[in-house]
Amino acid sequence: MRKFSISDIEGLIGIKAHTIRAWELRYNLVPAKRTHTNIRFYNEEDLRTLLNIAALNDHGYKISKIARMNLEVISDLVLQLKIDLNPESLQLMSLCKTMIAYDETEFVKLLNGCIAEMGLVKAMDLVIFPFMKKVGMLWQTGAIDPAHEHFASNLIRERIIIEINKVGEPQRATSKKFLLFLPEAEMHENGLLFARYLLKSRGHDSLYLGLETPYSDLKKVADSYRPDFAFTVLTSLNLGKNVNKIISKVMDHLNVPLLVAGSLISEFDILVQDRLTPLKNVRDMTDFLEYL
Repeated sequence: MRKFSISDIEGLIGIKAHTIRAWELRYNLVPAKRTHTNIRFYNEEDLRTLLNIAALNDHGYKISKIARMNLEVISDLVLQLKIDLNPESLQLMSLCKTMIAYDETEFVKLLNGCIAEMGLVKAMDLVIFPFMKKVGMLWQTGAIDPAHEHFASNLIRERIIIEINKVGEPQRATSKKFLLFLPEAEMHENGLLFARYLLKSRGHDSLYLGLETPYSDLKKVADSYRPDFAFTVLTSLNLGKNVNKIISKVMDHLNVPLLVAGSLISEFDILVQDRLTPLKNVRDMTDFLEYL
């Protein structure tokens, strides 16, 4: 069973370490376990309990009241919050909890419920993209394993593809052609798949090349397909410091306007270039397509 430090727990549930310690000291809530060398740690069951406590506390339940409840009552109340169409913060925490447990059934249920309630565009904006950003940060700090990220990403990927396949073929007379790709070393595909969904749902054509497209192939494909725009997404944290170099290299291999989205675009200063349009969030993406 995986062991978590208090800093891991802080990153996962968004509650400060000193607050977790105060809950333990004052109310004996989820006391930390200790190794044979007296190092404090929490296990997966502790994490699930703390996630539930944080969810109730976020919805107005006082810690003093939660401390008097048994674990079954706490779990039942959190389930009731889900039934009552919980807001985005609880959905995000719930996705984290089911990811940690590799609970595919519950993860898919949460994901499907979120999309059914909000629609894919709003769900991606308010829940799924923030969740994936949090997952990336947790993976970078070692709070979760790469397998957790792969588990969640693949289930989200499958659902986006389902939504894409629900959309009919483009039929508008003024449709544009988009070349969709991820550059070399970029392997996070869900943002690009979401772009494909947005384009298809708004009546545009797209050629989807997927992840890690060789730079040398871009010009060949663009010359053959003749797109009106190229579209890529930059998300991987290890690419952050080189984001402007990557964009410039992509543009050196293309002679069409380039749209660039992804978390790196919102976090780093993007150099102004001709033919380049940075899209910092979902609203930027939908606004661009609305006025196209």
